[in-house]
Amino acid sequence: MPEIAEVARITHFLRRHLVGKRIRKAAAIDDNNVFGKVGTTGAAVQKALTGKKVVGAGSQGKYFWILLDSAPHLVMHFGMTGWVHIKGEQTAYTRYYEKSKGQKEEWPPKFWKFHITTEGDPAVDVAFTDARRFGRVRLVDCPGDEIRKHTPLVENGPDPVVDKEIFTEDYLKKIMRKRHVPIKALLLDQTVVSGIGNWVGDEIMYQAKLHPEQYSDDFDDHDITTLFKAICYVCDTAVEKLGDSDEFPDDWLFHHRWGKGKKDAASTLPSGEKLTFITVGGRTSCVVPSVQKKRGRAVPPGIKEESIPPDDGTKSAFFEEKSVEQVAGEAEAEDRPRKRQKKTAKSVKAEKEDKVSKAVKAEKDEKQALSTGRRRSGRLVGRG
Repeated sequence: MPEIAEVARITHFLRRHLVGKRIRKAAAIDDNNVFGKVGTTGAAVQKALTGKKVVGAGSQGKYFWILLDSAPHLVMHFGMTGWVHIKGEQTAYTRYYEKSKGQKEEWPPKFWKFHITTEGDPAVDVAFTDARRFGRVRLVDCPGDEIRKHTPLVENGPDPVVDKEIFTEDYLKKIMRKRHVPIKALLLDQTVVSGIGNWVGDEIMYQAKLHPEQYSDDFDDHDITTLFKAICYVCDTAVEKLGDSDEFPDDWLFHHRWGKGKKDAASTLPSGEKLTFITVGGRTSCVVPSVQKKRGRAVPPGIKEESIPPDDGTKSAFFEEKSVEQVAGEAEAEDRPRKRQKKTAKSVKAEKEDKVSKAVKAEKDEKQALSTGRRRSGRLVGRG
């Protein structure tokens, strides 16, 4: 899933190639997830874009936007597989590009939701794609300079790179002291801080040498200072490198954390430290136990913690009314446990039949064991 660095990368390309140009034509399909879940339609997006001049682009965490010369403006979120393509440019970051290698080049690209062409020579062609349709494209009707005062941006926490004056050590300390959740779960809460996802969260905890399961309200001042510096370091570096992992420092966990469940994947760092995978806040986390020590209370197995919003969650309609299939799909892609589905009459019947079958088998096994015991007992008596 694209996180703070990948979103900053796309914002960079939009500013470089699209800002200042007028859109000659636009096309959008009618996708009830990408557009409909946030109260708009493909037709409305197409109408809002056609003939407009792009005057700006920006980002906050995992959200990014295009400002037009008149409202409404486009605010977007990649979800799990969304991306923006610019014809003739490799906008993809390394991991995304590797996944798409070998695919036939076409325009508009596969899984497009909307695409635009600008005026001028040469014209610029831009497309938003999303294979799994968890991304969102919405129209926000407000003055461009007030876009962050409106949903969905206003419900999200400060961006640690963009909002240096808000995201301070004191801000982090106050949030940590008044919450009681595993620290990594807190960092993934988009209402607390925008843009930190699973890999960024793992990197932060590794660089800070802190354990992701330790409670947020169980860190001393020194640890909070260390954590704050790690958040700034990882986010600043990743954004500066525009999410290009080939440019990330060699000592980053990022280069080694992707092997869970894969054959012949590395189980240690080059230095020999062992990698382990645990679940924190419903998400798979990569931990180096020899480096990240538990120094305080940690989450006991089976204990329910304070509930937190799902990753990328806001209080807006962005995440409302997800179907069972959508939630299950997100869980599968992010290594999270699936939500328990409601039982149907058919599933209840099957469950009862399964229980009966197991009971019959258990009774049969028990009788066989008793019979075997008697035979053995008889042989022993005969020997006496």
